[in-house]
Amino acid sequence: MSQVKQNTKILLVDDDPDILELLEYNLAKENYVLAKAVNGQQALELAKTFKPNLVILDVMMPILDGIETARQMKLMPELKSTIILFLTARGEEYTEIAAFEAGGADYVVKPIKPRALVSRIKSMLNREGGASENSQEIIQIGDLTINRTQYSASFQGRLLVLPKKEFELLSFLARNPNKVFNRDELLEKVWGTDVYVVERTVDVHIRKLREKIPEYYIKTLKGVGYLFSIDPL
Repeated sequence: MSQVKQNTKILLVDDDPDILELLEYNLAKENYVLAKAVNGQQALELAKTFKPNLVILDVMMPILDGIETARQMKLMPELKSTIILFLTARGEEYTEIAAFEAGGADYVVKPIKPRALVSRIKSMLNREGGASENSQEIIQIGDLTINRTQYSASFQGRLLVLPKKEFELLSFLARNPNKVFNRDELLEKVWGTDVYVVERTVDVHIRKLREKIPEYYIKTLKGVGYLFSIDPL
């Protein structure tokens, strides 16, 4: 775990100086490499050179809000594997859904419980950084190619732009073809048990994937769950 932290860079983005100070104080004790920004535009500029492993991002900020910041980050090749954790006072479900649609991996509502947040961050980084020993590195199903080592996917030779959780969901389903998973199972396998997200998050990510690959790959079994099919018929 200490080896993960030693090389892990975290970008803190919030327009509240007290929140930034609190985050910096608690994460510095864990020996993470830290950088700070006070708005989304500054965060984008800093992220290009800092190349964080994790971004802790507020939603309501001046100049550029957190949702749009996350969307733009996910379009940057150097940040395609970066984890985005939203930390915000906005607790509405529609804001949470928008955050996940923008590429967020987790959503935490303020006020902050520092020890719980640090524990959550550790779990996320360890889970994201540790690939399964027996997992396939390259999955080829029809015209769809998934490269787990490079965190990339393509269809008919065209590279797909996939936020981290979309990629992990697609990869998990493709490694388990013709097997039905309900929402709870997908939340546990892809998001983990230590991250709270609503069931609708799965539906949002499935819809986003279907916009990028043919719908026949991911079938819905009404009232049951989702199935990755290797049969285009």
